[in-house]
Amino acid sequence: MKIYGRATSFNVQKVLWFLDELDISYEHIELGGRFGGLDTGEFARLNPMKKVPLLVDGDKIIWESHTILRYLAASYGGSQWYTDNAYERSLYERWMDWSHLIFQPAFMGTFWGYYRTPTSKRDMAKVNYELKTCLECLNTLNEVLSKSEYLTGQSITLGDICVGSVIYRLISQGLTVELPFNVAQWYETLKSRDGYKKWIMSDYSELKGREAY
Repeated sequence: MKIYGRATSFNVQKVLWFLDELDISYEHIELGGRFGGLDTGEFARLNPMKKVPLLVDGDKIIWESHTILRYLAASYGGSQWYTDNAYERSLYERWMDWSHLIFQPAFMGTFWGYYRTPTSKRDMAKVNYELKTCLECLNTLNEVLSKSEYLTGQSITLGDICVGSVIYRLISQGLTVELPFNVAQWYETLKSRDGYKKWIMSDYSELKGREAY
């Protein structure tokens, strides 16, 4: 199994964290950013979108981070990570979609607008607009997490992987973000997981003030 993508990519980190949760042996190939390689014909044949992450599992090629996560859960997750019951899957898949469509775009608005933009070029009105949405998302999470340890109950799911991956960079990029109580407790739980510490909480300082991918 091979996973392509630079380790500083937020979406690649989600997959790397989950691979470690599954205790799967894999080869990680740094690609994109300062490593380049996305525009080669060889990579385009694997992924016509020319983006990472990309997973190659034998003769199977999978791209898009959340699709990769679903594939890994269904193929290797066992009953802990995957159920044949469509409704039970929907309980965590809705959080995957919510993260992808609402929380992550707002976070990326702050990350690109603030952290990856040189100080002289920042539009803080836009950054604060996106940050307001992030804070609203945190309040939503806080309400949900008042009822359970994880987003869908007492066990971690792909919902926690996708949503939880946002938290570290959101609060560590230099903006003032105070996690609500229940979210903070959840975050401490995620931080205790080896894959979270290794991949999500890794150094991303090379991206500071860097406007290009």
